[in-house]
Amino acid sequence: MAKILLIEDDVRLAGELSDYLSQDGHAIDPAPDGATALELIKSFEYELIIIDVELPDMSGLSICDCFRRSGGATPILMLTGRSSIEDKETGLDSGADDYLTKPFNARELSARIRALLRRPAAVSANLIEIGDLVIDIATKTVTCQGQPVRLLPKEFAILVFLLRNRNQVFNADMLLERVWPMEVESSPEAVRQCVKRLREKIDIKGRPSVITTVKGFGYTIQDIP
Repeated sequence: MAKILLIEDDVRLAGELSDYLSQDGHAIDPAPDGATALELIKSFEYELIIIDVELPDMSGLSICDCFRRSGGATPILMLTGRSSIEDKETGLDSGADDYLTKPFNARELSARIRALLRRPAAVSANLIEIGDLVIDIATKTVTCQGQPVRLLPKEFAILVFLLRNRNQVFNADMLLERVWPMEVESSPEAVRQCVKRLREKIDIKGRPSVITTVKGFGYTIQDIP
């Protein structure tokens, strides 16, 4: 029925959930930690992502937040042993679509998964238009004046982040922290070079740049009147 990424470090629980969900007809890719999960997310398209909040190498909340900031629109179901309203609020604010507290009944998990998979694709959330640019987050494609624009993953991530945070200014350090938090070998200079390449690909000759530089502060994409 659906291709699901299951991010769970408890080997026993991950095995049980994989077996149970497979019986429902789902194809499950297990990931025991955040690093493995991020690699799988980069390599494959999923219809649903299930994330345990407490992982050995990073927080499930960080994975969720990073995925959303990079333009990911796949439904996310959080699993956690924390049941306070504050914890649920934090999980949902990080970008999760639903939140299930451990221990849980397998039938309830199935019901929540069915509900998430029934939700129609949010076209308005997946499709962003500004001027002659059209960005499809679901397919990770960009067109300018109807012509395809080939962007590298990091270029696409910065473009989507600035578009989703229009009229706000971010310097290179802030973009590095918010858009590429897992890229330990990257630097603010790498961000600046990425923005430069991005401009070369999406700007139209004779028109103002889509990405505005606010001297001394950073970069922004402003609403077009």
